[in-house]
Amino acid sequence: MRQQQVRVAVIQTGSVAFDTEATLARVERLVAEAAERGAKLAVLPEALVGGYPKGADFGATVGRRTPEGRAWFARYRDAAIDVPGPATDRLGELARAHGMHLVIGVIERDGGTLYCTALLIGADGSLLGKHRKTMPTAMERLIWGQGDGSTLPVVDTPLGRLGAVICWENYMPQLRLAMYAQGVQLYAAPTVDDRETWLGTMRHIALEGRCFVLSASQFARRSDYPDDYPVAADGPDAVLIGGGSVIVDPLGQVLAGPARDGEEVLVADLDLGAIDRAVLDLDVVGHYARPDIFRLEVDTRPKPAVRFVGEAG
Repeated sequence: MRQQQVRVAVIQTGSVAFDTEATLARVERLVAEAAERGAKLAVLPEALVGGYPKGADFGATVGRRTPEGRAWFARYRDAAIDVPGPATDRLGELARAHGMHLVIGVIERDGGTLYCTALLIGADGSLLGKHRKTMPTAMERLIWGQGDGSTLPVVDTPLGRLGAVICWENYMPQLRLAMYAQGVQLYAAPTVDDRETWLGTMRHIALEGRCFVLSASQFARRSDYPDDYPVAADGPDAVLIGGGSVIVDPLGQVLAGPARDGEEVLVADLDLGAIDRAVLDLDVVGHYARPDIFRLEVDTRPKPAVRFVGEAG
């Protein structure tokens, strides 16, 4: 039976860039803190395991790449993880040990391509689903591939229907509508967007989708990156990613955050009954829709670059 009252956590932290083992140790410490505070779901930032290469250009300009940039990309690719793989097994063990659902951003390695991915992990340690970012933003398109429609899950859990949309994908109306149509109740928004405008976006989505929005942003300083990392910063304490994590209810009220002062675990108690009350006057995929005028078709078929057809042998 689904719980009506759910305690959740949004964990604001940054990667130990290019050091997956150290990042996982940081995740374990913070998830344990969230569990001690009674949370049954924790949402962690975009690109946390594997890292967000803030300020890097990997030596790429139009018509030119440098050997140094390729070397940095190789280091970045080495910090990425396989899904499934040893790192996802470790995250599953972490979730199971604390009886907690997790949503966490990772850099997924698949063949020669990296994807910015959100993992949805059950309290029993199982990998419930993954979402690959469908549209990397600006220079991100150089380093990450595009996910297809086969990884747009909203999964049913004892806590509620859980889905994830990554960073500026939240500005894609069609993607939001696809999530609402799947009945998302716990809308995770892992991000590295630390602008003041992000709060307005999260409040809008909560209002529009009549769902709880849990947005976890990275908070990172220059000291979280290697000493030889090619980014300009005014000392090791310079803030490269400034947080802004927040929890919002279905009527757009801020329940926790935005967090701005560094690493932090935000906790809030959610009443899922608030969704039933909120849809009285707005359901954008129901009584507030006009399918006679507007229709959205979502193609959820996998789109591999190579497909082998025929009988084995």
